[in-house]
Amino acid sequence: MHPYPHLYTVHATAEPTGDVPLNSPGLPALPTAPPAEFDGPGDRWSPETLLCAAVADCFVLSFRAVARASKLEWISLDARAEAKLDRVEGRTYFTEVVVHATLRVPAGTDRDRATKLLEKSEHVCLVSNSLVAQRRLEPTVIAG
Repeated sequence: MHPYPHLYTVHATAEPTGDVPLNSPGLPALPTAPPAEFDGPGDRWSPETLLCAAVADCFVLSFRAVARASKLEWISLDARAEAKLDRVEGRTYFTEVVVHATLRVPAGTDRDRATKLLEKSEHVCLVSNSLVAQRRLEPTVIAG
């Protein structure tokens, strides 16, 4: 890993209507638009879905690192992030983020230990740690 601080840059260029392409050095452009809830087309990535994606992706990548360091054998991880956008005291913001995580492990795996590693992964996820929303993990471990 490179020493801190790390700097990430995304460039957005927009016209009065149409998609907003997001660009970052070395990455393909990503067209975005408002979600249907904000009268957008609902068929593109939006800031809201990108935030959910960042939480889910960071959780999975954090789990990979935690599991590797802890020498936990696992088969698959399905993580679904849900973020609740609400208006509170005149401000609109994400008030809650829930990660539903289903971990499949080999038969005979200590399920309590696997659950603790899922919880540790949620705790170390830098994206989730950067949010003001209340966070919750709902882990499920399936052996065999």
